[in-house]
Amino acid sequence: MSSTVSNPWESLPEKTIGSEPSRTLSIPVLFNQSEATLNDTEDTELLSLSWNQDYGCIAAGTSRGFRIYNCDPFKETFRRDLKSGGFIIVEMLFRCNILALVGSGANPQYPSNKVMIWDDHQSRTIGEFAFRSDVRGVRLRRDCIVVVLEHRIYVYNFTDLKLLHQIETLANPKGLCVLSHHANTSVLACPGLHRGQVRIEHFGLKVTKFINSHDSNVSCMTLTVDGLLLATASTKGTLIRIFNTMDGSQLQEVRRGADRAEIYGIALSPNLQWLGVSSDKGTVHVFSLRVRVSGEDVPAQHSATLVHQNSSNSIDPLISPTLGANPSSSLSFMKGVLPKYFSSEWSFAQFHVPETTRFITAFGSQNTVLIVGMDGSFYRCSFDPVVGGEMTQEEYVRFIKPDPRRPKRPPPPAT
Repeated sequence: MSSTVSNPWESLPEKTIGSEPSRTLSIPVLFNQSEATLNDTEDTELLSLSWNQDYGCIAAGTSRGFRIYNCDPFKETFRRDLKSGGFIIVEMLFRCNILALVGSGANPQYPSNKVMIWDDHQSRTIGEFAFRSDVRGVRLRRDCIVVVLEHRIYVYNFTDLKLLHQIETLANPKGLCVLSHHANTSVLACPGLHRGQVRIEHFGLKVTKFINSHDSNVSCMTLTVDGLLLATASTKGTLIRIFNTMDGSQLQEVRRGADRAEIYGIALSPNLQWLGVSSDKGTVHVFSLRVRVSGEDVPAQHSATLVHQNSSNSIDPLISPTLGANPSSSLSFMKGVLPKYFSSEWSFAQFHVPETTRFITAFGSQNTVLIVGMDGSFYRCSFDPVVGGEMTQEEYVRFIKPDPRRPKRPPPPAT
């Protein structure tokens, strides 16, 4: 195994942080890459899935350890298998050798109330955080580590592991929290203290903003790389709303469907032209975004100009003529007379997956969508940026085969 980037924190001292005393742990490396592949068995259970920050890699927590997969081309990069116990959270830091690990709780050596910062280059734990309750989520930036508990979020400095911020939230069992990843902006979004409220922290500007995004509790959210655009869904799962995080204004609203659904994931394309949504209804939806961009294939590090108008018609010309617009009801001309449902924007493109498992999605290159599921499946599909409609499956990989003897259990939240 080799890492793609050398560790910029090799001098980071071992240190334990948290509300309880604990010891520094060491994770044994039992197999190298070839041995791990040869010893793969059907008793490996997939516990969690997450994208890295540029959506080029997938981190999988399993009942036996963790695995890292490259998306283009799709292949297993490396894995670490343990004799016993696995990880319910595996969070990557871009494509370097630093990971945050949280145990599944099945093995007392790796309890679910501890976060281990693992350096795979040095094959050792370089930091540890211990808490009085289970860890619900971990997010990484190059300058900070964010640990999410059910009612509180802790932000630590990556260099010395000192506590920088504490944030109280509404009950947050899914560990909702998203970060910007641009070097020049430091933005965090998480649930507020009231139902349907999102709290935005612009750390660099020392500004806190509250957005009342939904009437129901927020169930899913994502930020653009620069943190200026927020997309959210509620527990109803029918509408996805896009906000300007600077002033809290709503920029756009799109409709996934009419029936209640659990939203598994929301993704924004790097050029801010598309929004993807996966849910328990077995359909991945792609919507056209109403944001002004300076040109095709705008790099992720360049901010888009956020547009907000009272009338949707006034911003139609801002959509590039090479792109399609989201369809709406034939009765949308009666907006303001008929219920809001009839003037909704519906998805531009769709792809169908099994309803029996949890899927998360991201955007690849050249109008492709990446979909990965808790059943160990990976899809790459493409859509026509002019006419939309049903997407075309380009690739399918089954990277972990479920054990048919194991009873099914509800999957944990995937990020």
